[in-house]
Amino acid sequence: MHKEELISLHQMLYDVKTYLQEINPELKFAQYNALKISPTQQHKSKMEHKYAIFVLGTEIANAMQDVDYTSSSRISARMKDLAQRTLKEIEVP
Repeated sequence: MHKEELISLHQMLYDVKTYLQEINPELKFAQYNALKISPTQQHKSKMEHKYAIFVLGTEIANAMQDVDYTSSSRISARMKDLAQRTLKEIEVP
């Protein structure tokens, strides 16, 4: 996937996060916010956006566990795994 496409996907997930926070202000998305990366930061690397997508996807899936626990827990676990793999890719020179 090209960087521009990743940034577009990042923006879509960010919009979902914003919507979820509007309907449930208690959602904090702490792991994603700790990254200090947003879709508007185009100067960030492709790998940083990819990592942010997986972390945000994990937190969105966790937030949706009340709706569909089985599916969202599997999605959350897969996203977490992908985030860990991507972090390893970022750390390797």
